[in-house]
Amino acid sequence: MFDFSKKILAFALIAGAALSASAQPAIQPTVDITKVPAAAQASPQFDTDAATEAYMGMMPPAAVARSNAYFEGGYWLILWDFLYGVAVSLLLLNLLWSARMRDMAVRVTRYRWLQPLPYAILFVLADTVLGFPLEYYENYAREHKYGLATQSFGPWMGDEFKELLVSLVIASIAMLILFAIVRRFPNSWWIWGAAATMCLMTILIAIGPVFLQPIFNSPKKLEDPKITAPILRMAHANGIPTNDVWQIDASRQTTRMSANVSGFGNTMRITLNDNLIQRGSPEEIQAVMGHEMGHYVMNHISKILMFFLILIVLSFAYLFWGIKWALSRWGERWQISSVSDPAVVPLVMLMVSILMFVLTPINNSFVRMQEKEADMFGLNASRQPDGFAQAAIHLGEYRKMRPGPIEEFLFYDHPSGYNRIHSAMVWKSQNLELFKPSTEQISKP
Repeated sequence: MFDFSKKILAFALIAGAALSASAQPAIQPTVDITKVPAAAQASPQFDTDAATEAYMGMMPPAAVARSNAYFEGGYWLILWDFLYGVAVSLLLLNLLWSARMRDMAVRVTRYRWLQPLPYAILFVLADTVLGFPLEYYENYAREHKYGLATQSFGPWMGDEFKELLVSLVIASIAMLILFAIVRRFPNSWWIWGAAATMCLMTILIAIGPVFLQPIFNSPKKLEDPKITAPILRMAHANGIPTNDVWQIDASRQTTRMSANVSGFGNTMRITLNDNLIQRGSPEEIQAVMGHEMGHYVMNHISKILMFFLILIVLSFAYLFWGIKWALSRWGERWQISSVSDPAVVPLVMLMVSILMFVLTPINNSFVRMQEKEADMFGLNASRQPDGFAQAAIHLGEYRKMRPGPIEEFLFYDHPSGYNRIHSAMVWKSQNLELFKPSTEQISKP
């Protein structure tokens, strides 16, 4: 068994360095983005391209440069995350740490069906410790560097610990179920394993708003009728069965603005984070919520589950062939007897990492297509194209606004800020009768 004490010592040294990390404030637009620029105001001479460029010009050059640097750095992180994960899996396999964790699990319980449980706990702990340096850089140091994080190190570590506990529970349940399937169906486990994984994913999506989100944030009903009334009118007009709007205290962790319509049936919730409430204009909030309602009304959760079902089935078929081939070559070296041996988990993680890395553009394109559909639904539902443009500028604090077409295809899981503003201005140009020519600005109450 590898020496946890050395890893914990390294963990502590990094933690000590974190206490001195300095955050830079996010660069905000130096103009009031709640004002509609002259070129974007409704008039008989309205020009879509000019209106789009007028909104794009509201971000100062320093903000654009920082946003581009942050987002483009994320391209490299996709590669480093992949390579780091591959290195951790190979370390666990080739140094026989996974086999030793399996041996410890066997000593803990003589019941074979229960042995994946202690192994799951050991594996998650090992993976968390080994992955902490990159986790710290990516989700703490880098977020502070670009002014997107609001947590000091202690509260951030508290959330990391909560995430660890949740991961332990989910991994333990998943491994118990999947290894039971492998033992029961040695020749068709990939089919039943895919079905079980899909069921687990669906359950997690359903319970997320009610049971998982409150672990990290404090949801509460939003009582301000100036905000809730327009949102609920949109919801009811589009058949969304709710009479409440929820908010979460995301500002304790980040400056990012977001909202969602999540869950199934009785767990369905409309949720805004407090950054959106505090920083967004009423028109921007309505535009964002119209977009989120689009995901619900257009059954995007069901569609993405269907997409993931296809992806999961193909992944399990790939695992069925790949694990058999890998164990025939290196199984003796890794001291892994068969696919039913819990020590095989790092190999599974390695193979899944390779597949997901290769499929990144396909996954991004599927999600981006749904986001585009939700954008158009949101514009039609809220009728707030200028609010939509404001939201795109706020998101531009950490998303590159004007990528090239290949760049957007490969790396974007949402339409770019430029394309979103342009779509909003196209919609406005086609619905000018809804806007009085005298309207010069969108003002906060």
